[in-house]
Amino acid sequence: MVLSVEPVDESLFDDVQTVLGTRGQAARCQCQGYRMGWHARHTDDVAGRRELLRDQVIEGHGLVAHLDGEPVGWCSVAPRRDYTYLRQTTWKGRTEDKDDPGVWAVTCFVTRAGHRHQGVSRALAAGTIDLARDRGATALEAYPMKPAPGKEVPWGEMSVGALSAFLAAGFEIVHVPSLRRAIVRYEF
Repeated sequence: MVLSVEPVDESLFDDVQTVLGTRGQAARCQCQGYRMGWHARHTDDVAGRRELLRDQVIEGHGLVAHLDGEPVGWCSVAPRRDYTYLRQTTWKGRTEDKDDPGVWAVTCFVTRAGHRHQGVSRALAAGTIDLARDRGATALEAYPMKPAPGKEVPWGEMSVGALSAFLAAGFEIVHVPSLRRAIVRYEF
């Protein structure tokens, strides 16, 4: 079995939609939670979010994973300043400019049911480094969950990725805002 990861473009939008599915949280959110402000992210405008995601895909802001040619994973990665939620969040203990155009962010992972626990998220996390570097980023951040050993984390919370996937890709922990979340960074 061959797992490949590639940057998205307009020709891969249908593959991204296959990964997100037609029901459930991923299909409703369309990876717009971090891109929208707090209130806007709770609207029922799925069609509008789908079109926003199409624009992101056309811009090349993401990765899609294929297993033997079948779309199995998606990851959103774009300049951090594109994510309204990150700009609105209070950052205790951090002083850098939230709108720094050189810093990119990884905010969303989706792996199709039946393909989880097969290294898809790890491959996507590793792929974010090349994508951000190739687009001129000076640093890449992510905000993964760090589940306690033997504990399950609800799927919706794991949509930001697992800390272990980012550490395996070479990211370093730069801040730990809570017991279950870390902020990791890769400097170019």
